[in-house]
Amino acid sequence: MFPFTLDWITAPVLLRFSWWCYVHELPVTESILNIVLNHAKNHGVKKVLAIHLEIGELSDLEDEWIQRYFDYLSKDTLAEGAKLKIKRAPVVMECKSCSRRFEVNIKDLYEMKCPECGSIDCTLVSGKKYYIKSMEAI
Repeated sequence: MFPFTLDWITAPVLLRFSWWCYVHELPVTESILNIVLNHAKNHGVKKVLAIHLEIGELSDLEDEWIQRYFDYLSKDTLAEGAKLKIKRAPVVMECKSCSRRFEVNIKDLYEMKCPECGSIDCTLVSGKKYYIKSMEAI
């Protein structure tokens, strides 16, 4: 009765909904790739082999999706085939009462208190950002 099947119509919609929650990794990955390619170009690099990233534990970036997007975006560039070596950075807080800095397990974040004075009045120092630490290239 119709010249197309229902699967053909719903496939793009299903694909869109299955990927929607990972889209925020795309601009981050694109930014990483652009920085790496500019650095490689300025230093006469022929091939990027690996990129070492540090991503905070509080970041909602998923390692698998960053690598997938990187593989897709880096096609036909100096970075094609490069592996992302991701290290997670700990969450570090600073007590507003005694200025002590300390690491916090993300599972304990809501029950966190300063190990020095017991205060719960603390501020986030690190654990949410991402950095390009280094790259391996020839």
